[in-house]
Order: sequence, then C-alpha cells, then structure tokens
Amino acid sequence: MVILPKAKINIGLRITERRDDGYHNLQTIFYPINLADILEFIVPAEKLSRDILTMTGIPMAVDQEENLVMKALWKMREFCKIPYLKIHLHKIIPAGAGLGGGSSDAASFLKILNRYFCFNLSDKELKEMALSLGSDCPFFIDSQPVFAEGRGEIMSPVEMLPDGLFIVLLKPDINISTREAFAGCRPYRSDLTPSDHYRTDISLWKEHMVNDFEKSVIPLHPVIGEMKKALYDMGALFSSMTGSGSAVYGIFYTRPLIPDQIKSYLIYSGIL
Repeated sequence: MVILPKAKINIGLRITERRDDGYHNLQTIFYPINLADILEFIVPAEKLSRDILTMTGIPMAVDQEENLVMKALWKMREFCKIPYLKIHLHKIIPAGAGLGGGSSDAASFLKILNRYFCFNLSDKELKEMALSLGSDCPFFIDSQPVFAEGRGEIMSPVEMLPDGLFIVLLKPDINISTREAFAGCRPYRSDLTPSDHYRTDISLWKEHMVNDFEKSVIPLHPVIGEMKKALYDMGALFSSMTGSGSAVYGIFYTRPLIPDQIKSYLIYSGIL
C-alpha cells in the first residue's frame, strides 16, 4: 500500500495569544500543495517480532522511536489490533521548513491504516488521534484548504484558489526551531483575520497578509528576507515564509523563470 502525504503552506499566520497550557492560539490558512513524501507499508508473510521502518530520500536526524510515522502507528494500536509492519518512507518534504511533512506523514498513515484494516473510524476520531501527534496533524486528515484557529485544530473550510496558479518553493540550508520562532513573537489580535484577507484578490495580499513569525525570524536569518525579495523580483503576486520557516514560497500567475542564483534553494516549482 503506497500513499503520497502532501505538504502544506501557511497563507498568513497571526499569533493571537499565549494559552495557559503553554501553547499559543493562532489564525492561519492551511493550504495543501503537490510536494509530497512517499510512504509504503506491507503486512509481511513472515511473522515479525517488531515493526521495521526504513527511510530514503532526505536524511532525517530522528530515531525510529521519535518518527511521527511510528508514533501514528502506536497511537492507532491503542485502539485497534495491527500486526507488525514493514514500512518504508521516502522523504521529499524537508524537515524544519514549516511545510508540515512529518505531520502529513503521520496523519496520512492513520488514514491508510484505518482504510486498509477496515477499522471504520470516523474522520472526527482520526482527527482526535492526529491532534495528539501534533497541532497541525488534524489538517492532513482531509488535506483541504481551511482557516485554522486555536492551536490549529479548529478548522473552517475555505475555497480553493483559482486554477492555473503556480508556486515556487525555496528553502535555505537552515532549520528553525519552534522555540526560536516564538521567542520574538508578541501576540496580537487584529480585527481582520487571514481568512478575511484570503477572500480578497491575491494582488492585495502583499500589503495585508502577514506571517508574524517573520518579524523574529528574518532578523536572525536575513537570507529568508532575501528569498522573499527574489520571488517578488521574479513577479510573484505574493510571497511569504510558511509556518515558522525556513521555507519561503511565491505564488505566480504563470510559470516563472528561476534565476541561477536561487536554483540551489529550489525545492518545488509547479501548479499550486
């Protein structure tokens, strides 16, 4: 059984308040993109004494016990009987980029286990499981555009963007920890949310759609600001860091020409 867990971008991201549980409330648009990992599992004919996870693609500095795919499997086993599996994960979505790759892998695995073994768990039950694995994990159960609030688990559907738009995704060779990104953020609640701006023409987003993490991250990592400028110089309608970084995207009406000086940062270019 093979699945393709998709990445996401954040369109706007406001940090509205710090919660009593140590998390922060936020407002953002989660939007799926076609960049995806490849995740496969089999139930082997021979009896195993444990699960076996192998990985290829982008190297991951995470032990098997800490991999979200394995945590998703173990979470599902709390409710349903599953034999030991052979699992292979080919990583294409970089970690530490704000693209939700690990969360997508985990949520997609919950979905496929539910379907393959005919557990008949509802999407609501899957999303509750996913939330225990990460704040953005529930989004990847449906992987449809939403306006997200709370920790990211309170979701309202929004319309897809117009057909034919292109996205270019860049990532510098840096990873940004969540703690580092939150360190310089001051919660603020605006009268207008990312959802309000999302409903306007994309050409207006540059002036109004904000990712609050940029305020703390770009001064520490100026290359991210340079990437945004490069994407605007290429003709992007809108450019932003996604999540807490470090990936930056640009949205275009037509496929842009990628300058040689930023090709080394390119991780995806295609239809949005």
